[in-house]
Order: sequence, then structure tokens, then C-alpha cells
Amino acid sequence: MSGMTEVSKATHIQWQQYQIDAAARARLKGHQSAVLWFTGLSGSGKSTVANALEQALLARGVHTYLLDGDNVRHGLCADLGFSEADRRENLRRVGAVAGLMVDAGLLVLSAFISPLREQRELVKSMLPPGKFLEIYIATPLEVCEQRDVKGLYKKARAGEIAHFTGISDPYEAPLAADLVLNTAQSSLEQSVDKLLALLASKGVIA
Repeated sequence: MSGMTEVSKATHIQWQQYQIDAAARARLKGHQSAVLWFTGLSGSGKSTVANALEQALLARGVHTYLLDGDNVRHGLCADLGFSEADRRENLRRVGAVAGLMVDAGLLVLSAFISPLREQRELVKSMLPPGKFLEIYIATPLEVCEQRDVKGLYKKARAGEIAHFTGISDPYEAPLAADLVLNTAQSSLEQSVDKLLALLASKGVIA
């Protein structure tokens, strides 16, 4: 399976309504559901910040799930490559899963490079209004490359990895992110505090 062309076009199915809805699940959990979409270059700190935020939310009794770009490719998206079509399909699937998790009442933390604005808008369009919060991890390329946690920048510079975001492929920064964080300037604790403040201001958590 590759790209959007393989998605089922069946017209004889319809969404099944049940008595327990998202509002009931939110009341049970004591907080609202939403998707925090962490976007930024490889090595910018997306997963690190998301992981730290999830720990802080757990301590507050908030029900969460962290969707990570590498992890979903071990299962949900194991059949996809890294062509533009496959990357779009990868994010479409993640958006669909995140939507189900939002309906289940979870606060979903999604850490994906998602370099194109169109890709992020696709995910946003799949969620109920107000449920998508875009978090731009705006760590500069030179800092990400210095970190090179996975050794990917070195391989990209050597031509061993094609279509690498920030080197041979573009990254389109968000134009109106809900929060911008630079992990080269803010500590992990400061980033988490800003995220908790954002969630409180949006009424997601108390």
C-alpha cells in the first residue's frame, strides 16, 4: 500500500453512532481531549519535550498517549516508504488514529517532523474544531545538526539519505503555531511549563 490512491473509496459504509460519546468520556476523565502536534526538524527535541510533558501530565492524572514518528513505522505504517505520497499517507493514518484517541477522551501528543504545512493542515482537518494544537519546536538547523542524535544528518550530508528534511528537502515552518519552543534557548522544564500553561489556557486541563 502506498499513497492516498490505495485508500478505500467504499460508499456503502457510514459512521455508527453510540450512546457513549466524547463528552461523556471527558466527564469521566476529568479533562478535555486534544492533539498536541509537535513539528520541527529531526533532532529539534520534539520527542524529548513530548515525553517530558507526558510525564508531567501523568503526575496530574491526565490520560495521554504519545504517538512518535519512528514508532508508528514499526506497525501502523510499516508498509510505507518516504516518498511524498507515502509521507502524506503516513500522516493521514496518524491523523485518523489520533482522531479516534481524541474521541476516546485522550490527550494525544504527536511528535512528527511533518515538514509541509499542507500535511499538518490535513491532520487538523480530520479532527473536531479546536482539538488540534500546533507546537513548533523551532530549534535551528545548525543546533539540530550538531546534536545529530541518530547520525542522520551526517548520512544526509554524505548523500546516503535522499529527501532529508532540512538538507535536501524543505521544511515549512508554521505560520500561526499555538506555541513556539526553541530547545536551544529554553530548558526542558521551561518548555513543559509553557505547554502546561497553554493547555490550561485552552481549557484542556485545569
